[in-house]
Amino acid sequence: MAELTSMRNIGKEIEKKLKSVGIGSAEELMQIGSEEAFIRLKMHYPNVCLVHLYTLQGAIDDIEYNQLSEKVKCELKSFSDNFK
Repeated sequence: MAELTSMRNIGKEIEKKLKSVGIGSAEELMQIGSEEAFIRLKMHYPNVCLVHLYTLQGAIDDIEYNQLSEKVKCELKSFSDNFK
């Protein structure tokens, strides 16, 4: 299994948070998806924000989070807004 930090956008701090909510590898993150990972993080870390969701999706898509398409950003923002 690949380390989370082997993924684009994932540093030591977010890796630590992901592991604390039961996501321990790159494969696990890809399997559960950015939205479920975001929900888990948000439940344990209320300060997690939309940028974290972008970061997770960018890691899964293997692109820098700020290179996500406007369509994907809008979908993720809508998800985040509806989750609150």
